[in-house]
Amino acid sequence: MNQPEYDDNIYRIADELHIPERRIMDFSVPVNPLGVSKKVKAEMRKHLKYLHRYPDSDTKRIRKRLGQFHAVDPETILCGNGSTEIIYLTAKALSPQKVLVPAPTCSVYERACRMSGDAKVVRYGLKREQNFDLDPDEFIRAIAGKLPNAPSFPDAKGKQVEMNQSSEPFDMAFLCNPNNPTGRFLEKQAVRKIADAARDIRCYLVVDEAHIDFNPGNSMTEAVADNPYLFVLRSMSYSYGLAGIRFGYAVSPIQCIARLRDDKMPWMVNSLAQRAALAALKDKAYRKESMKVIQREKAYLEKSFRKLGIAFSPSDANFYLIQTAAASETCRRLRGRGILVRDFTDFAGLDSSYMGISVKSHRENTVLIRELAGILTQGG
Repeated sequence: MNQPEYDDNIYRIADELHIPERRIMDFSVPVNPLGVSKKVKAEMRKHLKYLHRYPDSDTKRIRKRLGQFHAVDPETILCGNGSTEIIYLTAKALSPQKVLVPAPTCSVYERACRMSGDAKVVRYGLKREQNFDLDPDEFIRAIAGKLPNAPSFPDAKGKQVEMNQSSEPFDMAFLCNPNNPTGRFLEKQAVRKIADAARDIRCYLVVDEAHIDFNPGNSMTEAVADNPYLFVLRSMSYSYGLAGIRFGYAVSPIQCIARLRDDKMPWMVNSLAQRAALAALKDKAYRKESMKVIQREKAYLEKSFRKLGIAFSPSDANFYLIQTAAASETCRRLRGRGILVRDFTDFAGLDSSYMGISVKSHRENTVLIRELAGILTQGG
């Protein structure tokens, strides 16, 4: 089944608590707290009268604008119903046999590859004592199948699981930058080093940049011109607040994009999504205000975490991986109060002491901190 990245959601909780969905505070998904920009709303309203027309299956207009935005050839861009759809499409079109994914990272990669066929997925464990930072040189050795010092990671029950040893190179690897759910970021030079090595090994490297808008100058989109094994994925769900409209895209060499087009469904992106994406890209004031608000609220959350004695990994995104003695129980209690955070009890590479929190509006953030303080310091 094509499950979403976040299995819990506001609709399920609203139904269980018998309250309207709008009353749920959703800290599980890092969507821009400003919501949809006014310019995007106006553009969508303007085009409602054209919904009787089929959308442009080739997404020519938005690909041209994206090409200008990233300074790449529009023919190297494929648009989809969110970047998640393109992840599944990439796994299907390329049919990898051996896939390397970090742990912890976005669970969609592993799920998509297992659904695509007989792919063997190996998890590359990131070390918690190093803030789950990825070592580029070690990751390159892993891609090449040289794993003499393979890291390990705890499973859901806390048992140490050694990474499978391998003598053959991988034919696909995933890299989320910044990484979800850790928020840790790799500089462009390090990612390029991995991409160059993957090209030499002939391993497709899928770099997921769904949360890179805090570090836009570090995107790898322009590097695809020199690397026939590089896929860069982008999403407009998070920093642009368009999670409900579903728009994402891949940037890759023309020959790779052609393989994806051969396997894609027609009309992957509806008309309103294409128009919303166009308007969002033009709205520089919205992007500037978003970064200002999120940076301010990150400072507030970090100060609050320290005051409450909550351990957290420094984040280059608009979400945090935090650790407490009873995170799973805390998630459960917050859930009962209409506050949804991410519970990582069954998440590869983490355990029940971790939880995920996204940056929301100041009002929502203050409510979350107040509830956390009550649960952690007074037993709820």
